[in-house]
Amino acid sequence: MPHFFINSNDVKNDVVIISDKENYIHIVKSLRSKIGEKLLLIDENQIQYETIIKEITNKTLIAQIKNKYKSQRELPFNFYLAQVPLRSDAQNFIIEKATELGIKGVYPLYSDNCALNKSVIKNKIPKYQRIMYEASKQCERANIPTCFDLITFDDIFKIKDKKIIAFFERNTDLTFHEYCKSNPIKSGDNILVIIGPEGGFSEDEFEKLKKNNIAMLTLGNLILKAETATVAALSNIIYEYNNY
Repeated sequence: MPHFFINSNDVKNDVVIISDKENYIHIVKSLRSKIGEKLLLIDENQIQYETIIKEITNKTLIAQIKNKYKSQRELPFNFYLAQVPLRSDAQNFIIEKATELGIKGVYPLYSDNCALNKSVIKNKIPKYQRIMYEASKQCERANIPTCFDLITFDDIFKIKDKKIIAFFERNTDLTFHEYCKSNPIKSGDNILVIIGPEGGFSEDEFEKLKKNNIAMLTLGNLILKAETATVAALSNIIYEYNNY
């Protein structure tokens, strides 16, 4: 069923009036939806509306509400990704899959071995946000994650409101499962996951993480591409929460 984000002001009694241009064009022009077809809508309060299209005019669509409820499509903890952007399609893949896996936001991270320069990354942030928006619609998320401004490696250590963990190919043999035995994930926790570039972090960056007591974990003995490592790391966190 098509899924779209709306504003609670669009809800009038038992109908939803869709008049914003983007949603209207997508539903009426792109999908060519007809009267009588179903639409799944969600507002900023995470209220889900199961509706049926009642009327379509030149500028608005009116949908009859058949059922409404609080969306359950979010994780019981908050986790964020600080990740060194890759080139083109690989980075788009990471942004999309991280959104599907429930992250609250992505911090594009500039590191010594970053494949892109700072200006390129900054210019791509609106594109990353758009990918998050589209992915959120596709997987029926209760909310849309945020792509934050570019941060430097030293900015990580200024973040005080999150539990920070970093995944490495080398230099550590502590798994996330072992880490969770003494640091279990709890509902409401704020977790920041750090993933490096292809080729990994520099020795200087590794030493900074170590000096700042950042948990440094491994995903196993296999060498993973950065986009694969991101999906594996985020999936590990969800799995461990569900098993504690």
